[in-house]
Amino acid sequence: MKVAVCVYSSDPILQAGVQAQLRGRPEVDVLEIAEVDCSKVVLVVADEVDETTVQTIRTLLRNGVLRVVLVVSRLDDTGLLAGIEAGSSGFLRRSEATPERLCATVVATAAGDGSVPPDLLGRLLAHVGHLQTSVLAPRGFTLSGLSQREIDVLKLVAEGLETLEIAQRLCYSERTVKGVIHDVTTRFRLKNRAQAVAYAVRHGVI
Repeated sequence: MKVAVCVYSSDPILQAGVQAQLRGRPEVDVLEIAEVDCSKVVLVVADEVDETTVQTIRTLLRNGVLRVVLVVSRLDDTGLLAGIEAGSSGFLRRSEATPERLCATVVATAAGDGSVPPDLLGRLLAHVGHLQTSVLAPRGFTLSGLSQREIDVLKLVAEGLETLEIAQRLCYSERTVKGVIHDVTTRFRLKNRAQAVAYAVRHGVI
């Protein structure tokens, strides 16, 4: 099944060029920007990850776009982190954006996979490791944003235990258990225990 993709750029020549590379490829169905709501992936083509590019990503995602891939001329550590923070799911340098690479990136992104240029991947992993050891761990948090105590409680919620049983198992008061669950649901704007468990599962901590 073809992946519906839109191409967006403030430069109409760049936009038309990338669209031309994708049209006729069996993996994708190129939609016009007016049909962006029907696309699974939007390719944002720009010179660099500047404030305008970041705002474009955020606007697209806020308006219901599922996944964004940045295709940029210049990409360094700072731009990579800014793009990730804005919500981009993938990155590709324009110098490497052959029709084959573009299609492979679109298909992978639609399937939920991310893509980062190999030369930046190692530095990204190093940055994540530094964040975990220097910022999150000293405060008792993991990359999921959950503390170990919160993870312990949610694991038992996932097993179907009631508040009293969780309190007894972890040697907490019932009030503490209720407080932990309330903190998680409030912090991540979740509706109930089930959503809190689902959040922890999605982030691979339980």
